[in-house]
Amino acid sequence: MVDLAFLLITFFMLTTTLNKPKAMDLAMPDKTVKTNQLPVAATRSMTILLGSNNKVEWYMGEAGKSAPTVDNFGKDGLRKALIENGKKVAETHAAPQNFMIVLIKPSDKSNYENLVTALDEMSITNVQSYAIVDITPMEIAELKKQNLYQ
Repeated sequence: MVDLAFLLITFFMLTTTLNKPKAMDLAMPDKTVKTNQLPVAATRSMTILLGSNNKVEWYMGEAGKSAPTVDNFGKDGLRKALIENGKKVAETHAAPQNFMIVLIKPSDKSNYENLVTALDEMSITNVQSYAIVDITPMEIAELKKQNLYQ
């Protein structure tokens, strides 16, 4: 009886599949290839600055020309901002190829979980074009003003 139990346990252990890890596909450009960049209207871009304490700061357009908004992650924070700004960009730029472009800029004080959460929000809100970009000193100064760089 014990032998039969061990045989059944072994059989089921070998024939079942374990949970497969879930991963998000992320295409990174080749840094050795230089390409010409097409001009993009600043009104189509949304910049997300990842700060400390699981907070995020975002603004539309160019840095310093529009007031940044401090938000959190989740459906009432970053997700809501992505959906609303995506709709505004779609309304003001009528052509179908003129979709919102999101720039994600993690700071030294943000953690890996925040970056993964921001990438998940891109997937959830169906943002067509986004990039992970280096943060500028001017944007770090803005994070310091909001006490998000601690």
